Amino acid sequence: MLRAGVLVRLVLLLFCCAAVDSLRVAAAAAPRRSVARASDQAMATAVAKAAAATAERSVAVPVFPEVCEYTGITLTRYMCEIARANPGLNDLETLISSIQTACKTINSLVTRAHITGIVGYADGGGSINVQGEEQKTLDVLTNDVLKRALRFTGKMGVIASEEEEAPVDVLEDEGVGQYSDEAGDAIIDEAGRYTAVFDPLDGSSNVDAGIPTGTIFGIFDMSAAECVLPEVQEGCDDLYSPAVEDDCEGAVSEECMAATLQPGSSLVASGYCLYSSSTFFALTLGAGVQIFTLDPHIGEFVLTHPNVAVPQRGAIYSLNEANRKAWDAPLRTYIEDLQDGNGESGERYTARYIGSMVGDVHRTLLYGGIFGYPADSKNANGKLRLLYEAAPMAFLVEQAGGLALTGKTRIMDLVPQSVHQRVPVLLGSPDDVREMRKYYDAFTGSKEMEGEEARRIRERCFTRLTPGQLLDTTMDKVPDSVAIDSTGDGTVDSVVPIDEAPPGSLPDDVEV
Repeated sequence: MLRAGVLVRLVLLLFCCAAVDSLRVAAAAAPRRSVARASDQAMATAVAKAAAATAERSVAVPVFPEVCEYTGITLTRYMCEIARANPGLNDLETLISSIQTACKTINSLVTRAHITGIVGYADGGGSINVQGEEQKTLDVLTNDVLKRALRFTGKMGVIASEEEEAPVDVLEDEGVGQYSDEAGDAIIDEAGRYTAVFDPLDGSSNVDAGIPTGTIFGIFDMSAAECVLPEVQEGCDDLYSPAVEDDCEGAVSEECMAATLQPGSSLVASGYCLYSSSTFFALTLGAGVQIFTLDPHIGEFVLTHPNVAVPQRGAIYSLNEANRKAWDAPLRTYIEDLQDGNGESGERYTARYIGSMVGDVHRTLLYGGIFGYPADSKNANGKLRLLYEAAPMAFLVEQAGGLALTGKTRIMDLVPQSVHQRVPVLLGSPDDVREMRKYYDAFTGSKEMEGEEARRIRERCFTRLTPGQLLDTTMDKVPDSVAIDSTGDGTVDSVVPIDEAPPGSLPDDVEV
């Protein structure tokens, strides 16, 4: 069998990279972006501007007058046509190309893991990531593969991953070639325009048993942000030590932090790669969802599921029922009604649960129903991370005609408060998700609201919001309400319609 260290070197050669002695990134790498939190008002204003820009963005759908009978429509050709129809998205063609190459590499690693001996825990056990989770060998390896693939495009400004403690600044990357013209002047392009967020191997705890796993990714556009990128000063904030803000100069600009911690509504692309009986690549650029299947004979992802539309209602619920007693009361009641045939459809639902988000969401997209990793008494904010799991998947599901909520709040509206913030997730067919929300609304809006659990649910929802944040409470993708801090203590205590908002509570560029 090949040793894991040898296999790492072979993988990195795919990206024309020198062999490395360790799977972990050295702390002494190039200068990195400090991490700080922008003020609430600045964050709300920046997010409102980003959301407005996203709302105005339209993507021309490519057409294919002729299709090769031997290859079909490959992902490479699809992105080429996207770039031709949308010149402003040329860089995305490069990014998606690098992601698909990384996914092919990861697929090979996962498929051959038992043959090459890279199953089990990293470093023989005891390697813990920032989540407090013990890392598998493949967690570390796949993170390195995907991070390098994105870095080497020269288009990235920031990369954030489940396996990284904090966002990694790659704007001035020594691993990316620098070029100059005949006069010796540096050739400048739009380097640093994009932020990538990803979970390199979702469901990695299942990989040793051969259960489906996947990669989740999201791309944000940073071009409108004026980022201040100070070099780390001695004793100041970096990736591995807490900040001492009062003693440090050159703090990261609020605009830059807003560009990094953006809501799902600001995504320009997201998708996943599923490693299962076939290898699937699901992608949205904000104009529907396309699913490609890897053809091993030609080594290309081929379009097999164009314009995916999640069924309006399904007959499957997908949650870990081992946690049922710890769920919120309205969710327990909703699932019990589905099981008994007492829901709106009158049909008895069946349960299907893999335990890998990518696999469960893929099935939900195709068959309909509802998938969830909800809040419970042990995990008040669920287990899934907002920035690089929940938001990218919510974008994808909404583009397929579905809905994605925390229970009461649209996931796409949530502004991440930290890179690894967790949120509950309930997503799927629009009729199923709306029905689920009715149970929450009835429970928290009735006289039971005086009860401890109802108050806890309401307060939990408010903690995820920022004063002045715009919200879509009618689930039509148009903001209709705003989060309010009526006491001036910096926390949200109510949500009101925009036209009823008190003076000064709306972002600066929003007019009633």
